[in-house]
Amino acid sequence: MKTDVEIAQEAQMRPIQEIAEKLGISDDELELYGKYKAKVALSAWERVKEQPNGKLILVTAINPTPAGEGKTTTSVGLADAFHRQGKKVAVALREPSLGPCFGLKGGAAGGGYAQVVPMEDINLHFTGDFHAITTAHNLLAAVIDNHIQQGNALDIDVRRITWKRVLDLNDRALRHVVIGLGGKAHGTPRETGFDITVASEMMAILCLAKDLEDMKQRLGEIVIGYSREGRAIRAKELNVTGALTLLFKDAIKPNLVQTLEGTPAFIHGGPFANIAHGCNSVMATKFALKFADYVVTEAGFGADLGAEKFLDIKCRFAGLKPDAVVIVATVRALKMHGGLDKKELGKVDMAALEKGLANLTKHIENIQKFGLPAVVAINAFPTDTKEELDFVEKKCNELGAEVALSEVWAKGGEGGLELADKVVEATKKPNDFHFIYDVNESIPEKIEKITKEIYGGDGVDFTPAAKKQLKEIEELGFDKMPVCMAKTQYSLSDDATKIGRPTGFRITVKELRISAGAGFIVALTGNILTMPGLPKHPAAENMDIDVNGKITGLF
Repeated sequence: MKTDVEIAQEAQMRPIQEIAEKLGISDDELELYGKYKAKVALSAWERVKEQPNGKLILVTAINPTPAGEGKTTTSVGLADAFHRQGKKVAVALREPSLGPCFGLKGGAAGGGYAQVVPMEDINLHFTGDFHAITTAHNLLAAVIDNHIQQGNALDIDVRRITWKRVLDLNDRALRHVVIGLGGKAHGTPRETGFDITVASEMMAILCLAKDLEDMKQRLGEIVIGYSREGRAIRAKELNVTGALTLLFKDAIKPNLVQTLEGTPAFIHGGPFANIAHGCNSVMATKFALKFADYVVTEAGFGADLGAEKFLDIKCRFAGLKPDAVVIVATVRALKMHGGLDKKELGKVDMAALEKGLANLTKHIENIQKFGLPAVVAINAFPTDTKEELDFVEKKCNELGAEVALSEVWAKGGEGGLELADKVVEATKKPNDFHFIYDVNESIPEKIEKITKEIYGGDGVDFTPAAKKQLKEIEELGFDKMPVCMAKTQYSLSDDATKIGRPTGFRITVKELRISAGAGFIVALTGNILTMPGLPKHPAAENMDIDVNGKITGLF
């Protein structure tokens, strides 16, 4: 089997105008970035905003394991299957971050014969959206320090500035830094740090904003820190909201590319799902729903993170209602959740499979708690046996979830036709979509509901520091917002080692952060980090480019 990058490089891409034409997007509504990439002009929205929405299908997964699940691959392959069936379809995905690209993942554009292309561009600089976010975020940081240097008229407490700087790379050495050294001319010395760009509140704002005006308003509401009297200070008080918005004038426009099979693909925004809300932009999703009859989108990591935030945060803000949810799993990953070692996953172990299957069944139950129909996509591996596959299907069927074998990695859209049929049937089932919590409940009540209903835990505890932050948030009036849980992706609990379906645990909230511009409170649990580090052997070590510009090592 060829590598992902080899398959992508052999693809016969169509000019992006041809892809746009499939959705009824005119040449005048495209802003070209070469032959195969374009941004869709915001003027296109005015033309289609009154049209009925297409069907919205969310793709999520079990808790990830080193065995792999293939959520993006399944999303792309499902869209290609719809395309093969003659349906007017689009897939809406997040943009990959350079941090994990050079760190662990090596890329995030699908895999095998279910990829979005141009794969190298999408995984690298693409259309510059992440650079715009990084620059705008750091402009605000520079203005804060300049304001202090120039007399500090807002009486900013330099010990309580919450706005850090960002970089779209994994760099643990920058988590905690001291700036302003070198004397009076070089600023006020203070402690700060760097987060990864995809953890920036501005990334969340880009992905939740309705339009440029809404984005400007949200940017102004960002809380950058506190005065010495304890007053929350907003970005708009620094008089640079217009300049910040200016940097997003192009980034806010959805990006249009294609799959290997020529299916239109909107790829826009990329917040992490373990530290942010993990969904592509509201604007890209809404554009796709107006232009296509079926829209396949995904939410990051397992359903306990990305799907919960897609449903409780993104759908709440955007007024979206999914028609069906696909949960991706593999027999190999389920056996790993059952305690089987990675080296042993090729052998049949029904006891490990049955134990690990509890992780999948919990996610099915969770989707049904939102009132939505679920379809399970089993990503096929050569080592899967009929006995194992039949067992998984039987258990899922008992919960009312249909199961389809997905072979899109090896066969592209052809390998997803059965899945596509079952998803279409699921969209016709009764749909009672509702949120897990009421936004007007207290922060502890909201987190407790997520913990008990979605994670299966017994309750939530707050550290003394988090309790102090909670009291301040309530006093400032920020408590009636949704909660964005920052939690390990590997477990339903906040302990990455508790795989499968753990019980008898409690979630510990260590820190609460106000994201007033995005419109939610971030609750940090466990050992979650907003600036990842590189592994011992980063994916970057395997990447290269030759004199002809041919790239190797991206996957």
